[in-house]
Amino acid sequence: MTRNPTEADTNHGGTDWQVAYDVDPVEIRDPVAEALGVLEPGEPFVITYTDAVKEAGHSCPTASGAYRIAQLGLDALYPDGYPVRSEFEVQAAGPQDDAAYGVMSRIVSYVTGATEDDGFSGLAGGYGGRRGLLRFDVFDPATAEPTFRFRRTDTDETVEVIYHVGDVPDGGPAIGNLQLILDESASDQQREAFADAWHGRVQIVLSDDSLFTVDAV
Repeated sequence: MTRNPTEADTNHGGTDWQVAYDVDPVEIRDPVAEALGVLEPGEPFVITYTDAVKEAGHSCPTASGAYRIAQLGLDALYPDGYPVRSEFEVQAAGPQDDAAYGVMSRIVSYVTGATEDDGFSGLAGGYGGRRGLLRFDVFDPATAEPTFRFRRTDTDETVEVIYHVGDVPDGGPAIGNLQLILDESASDQQREAFADAWHGRVQIVLSDDSLFTVDAV
């Protein structure tokens, strides 16, 4: 994680970012985008963590954990090629109104395209439809930690990703400066110390694979 982002972190439009994260993008095909000429056949969308932050409106260990859950799950499910939207479903172990699963599922849905009953139903005949491919309370997890499964609808292969959120470092005393920031009483030094500690935690989530367990089920 660095201050003053490079061009790669700011080429998505809008103002420059205060923070640049070091994490690979997710590359994923979308058959509807290919059919309608948005993408060349076989070429993927490239989705960065910065894109996920824009969707969420903030960056935190929950948002970065959700991004990595999607990334690691898709990498395991499609080891030899790009994942394809509409050809897999996402299963969340917890309910949609859960504080963690609700927020995380928004980012997972953004990356994967999988939605509940309000998503894209597909072109004529349902081609590329993603409605009904995000489901909650599907299985009983082995742990209380956030757990998602990704299942290919063509082969029925399924992988499970567990996010060991309790192992994420607490960031140290500077994290306590957040209340001062919210109260508008923080000094510039306190704001800087908080930002370094906060985004350092996020970068650890984006970099440390030991925070996640990925298994075939």
